[in-house]
Amino acid sequence: MIYSSGADLTLIDSFAGQKGCRHLRVLSHVRCGKMADALPVEVDVLILGTGLQESIIAAACSRIGQRVLHIDRRNYYGGNWASFSFSGLLSWITECKEHTTDITEADWKDQILEGEDAIQLGLVDKSTENLEVFCYASTITEEDVIEVGALENKQSNVGSGTAAENAVVNNQDEKNQAHTGLSSGDAESPLENQDSSLSKEEVFAEKIESENKPCSYNIPSSATTEISLDTKEVADNMAAVEVEAGNVNQATDASTQKLKKEEKITTYSQIIKNGRKFNIDLTSKFLYSCGSLVNLLIKSNVSRYAEFKNITRILTFRGGSVEQVPCSRADVFASKQLTMVEKRMLMKFLTFCLEYEQHPDEYVDFKDSRFSDYLKTKKLTANLQHFVLHSIAMVSETALTPEGLKATQHFLQCLGRYGNTPFLFPLYGVGEIPQCFCRMSAVFGGTYCLRHTVKCLVVDRETSRCKAVIDSNGHRISCRYFIVNNSYLTEEHTKNVQYRYISRAVLITNSSILKSTSEQISILTVPAMEKDQPSIRVIELSPSSNTCPQGTYLVHLTCPSNKTAKEDLEPVVSTLYAQYNENEAGCSEHEVEEKPQVLWALYFNVRDTSTVDRSTYEGVPSNVFVCCGPDAALGFEQSVKQAEDIFHQICPGEEFCPMAPNPEDIIYDGDGVQPESSGFGTSAELEAVQVKENTNPKSDPTEDGNKEVVESLDVSEADRQSEMSSSNAQALKCNNGIEIPKDTE
Repeated sequence: MIYSSGADLTLIDSFAGQKGCRHLRVLSHVRCGKMADALPVEVDVLILGTGLQESIIAAACSRIGQRVLHIDRRNYYGGNWASFSFSGLLSWITECKEHTTDITEADWKDQILEGEDAIQLGLVDKSTENLEVFCYASTITEEDVIEVGALENKQSNVGSGTAAENAVVNNQDEKNQAHTGLSSGDAESPLENQDSSLSKEEVFAEKIESENKPCSYNIPSSATTEISLDTKEVADNMAAVEVEAGNVNQATDASTQKLKKEEKITTYSQIIKNGRKFNIDLTSKFLYSCGSLVNLLIKSNVSRYAEFKNITRILTFRGGSVEQVPCSRADVFASKQLTMVEKRMLMKFLTFCLEYEQHPDEYVDFKDSRFSDYLKTKKLTANLQHFVLHSIAMVSETALTPEGLKATQHFLQCLGRYGNTPFLFPLYGVGEIPQCFCRMSAVFGGTYCLRHTVKCLVVDRETSRCKAVIDSNGHRISCRYFIVNNSYLTEEHTKNVQYRYISRAVLITNSSILKSTSEQISILTVPAMEKDQPSIRVIELSPSSNTCPQGTYLVHLTCPSNKTAKEDLEPVVSTLYAQYNENEAGCSEHEVEEKPQVLWALYFNVRDTSTVDRSTYEGVPSNVFVCCGPDAALGFEQSVKQAEDIFHQICPGEEFCPMAPNPEDIIYDGDGVQPESSGFGTSAELEAVQVKENTNPKSDPTEDGNKEVVESLDVSEADRQSEMSSSNAQALKCNNGIEIPKDTE
């Protein structure tokens, strides 16, 4: 099952460590008929669910030699952290509405022995509610609308309140993608597309096969890596360059390439056709550049499996308009929004926040007061108070002073490490992060099985500990520890739990919320519009994030729930956006021209279990650990902390996610066999290729100097800060002199 020998492990890691994990296939799998023989009968840790916490724990346990079996009842990785193409999202919507599962159940009661009890688990995920879909784009459908680049042959139906009732998305058969040597039932890797259909209950192991064919996604890369590509994306200020997939010629002069005029997507049919270019997150978050997740990615060397992009703008909504917020010292003094007096006041206050803990007398009397009230005592203008509260600290108006100061300090400490803002975003979406940790676990021996689940826990009556599980095929698997996502628990275990919910919206729009000469990734916090209402976080992703096609923007709205997602978020949507075509007659020409227009919208509520205490779960054995789903915060701190806490309870005294070796650092024993050349060149050659891929001397830097792509987070970055050399810097310079190439595309 697991290719864990020295030679195979090096081969796997040498491929996986290169730029763009999506070039790879993790193939070795077993058909459902061989499931009984394929799954191990005894493991150290059995994990149910492939969310972020579960994936981190799987990687950490596998890394120190624990035998890990990682199972998910879905046919994709990530759970509520997943990212989907457009058709994949429609399939997910249908599954959530119907609350169905295609996992067959087998008789398991005869597996329970004398002196044992069984605790049943749920088969259906009910953590998502109140899904509502609206299509505002033109719904004049074309016959036989096919999603370009589809890998599966299935239909997705979704109802819309305003248009496109039961719109059917027909996907091409996999053979149309020239994925030679692979049948339609072949399993995908943790870094493959989420919505591809899988054979029932396939078991995954790590084996890499190079592919001489186009990738599933548009990944900027060089043809010298001998991997064919789909259409390549061009720079922000240029139209898309039309490149024949699989025939990229690096020597072709850019000036002679044919420019393709940017296509405006205005119809539902066009959205479907470009569906593979969407990577739509169920959970919308950013990484703080000095946050716990970035530090973990660096420490564990998992960062080599992903690519990151610096967030270029922080926006604020004030006086009915959207404005850009100055963050760094240079931005503050270059800002035209602030007077000179305000600039000095702001810099003085931010300097205090950086080391506020050393001056307790400045805030000790306000520990029990709201941060918004404390800001008034610092003689900040209303304009500055708004900036600090909503765009720097990013806390609610009811947050207490210590929370606001801590959030402001964290924001400032993250500035300058990888760019002019504190945030990073993973290319292709947040759903990449759990998959990266799953890959690390698999490389070190973890076994993966999708569309499979655990029917019940077997509990020893004497010790009250879980000693084994029985899967959906009726097979018994012994385990020392069991990790389960909250969504797998039945109502019997959660009857004492008081859940909170998160309101989410996903919008496809035709333009940016704040026009710019280049593509921007932006974050905006909209203050509460009514009393006792939460502020709403708006994240706008441009095509440069590889989450949406040219001519569109992908917008995520998030806030704690008071009502349904539509009731919570629609007032902000209607304030910032216009419905495509529908409201043109009722709006002035100026309003229609200024506001970006919504082509398609999804609203839903998702359960927030981040604050649920373990003691509130009924009848859970002591060696069973429950992981929560995503929380409403912007960062990943809570998820990383929970994963680390659970790991230390399972493996006390062990290091959490120690750094994985690079392929060239592995020393073989006497029986080890050196791997044959993979055709990708030596490590030095690969490094040269990667640098060459990410440096385009013919491109000009963006106007504001904020468009950086962090291809990989250097391990030595964990204990140091980097800084921008200038507003037009071509590279991120670290203190040790190493330069991480800046992708100017």
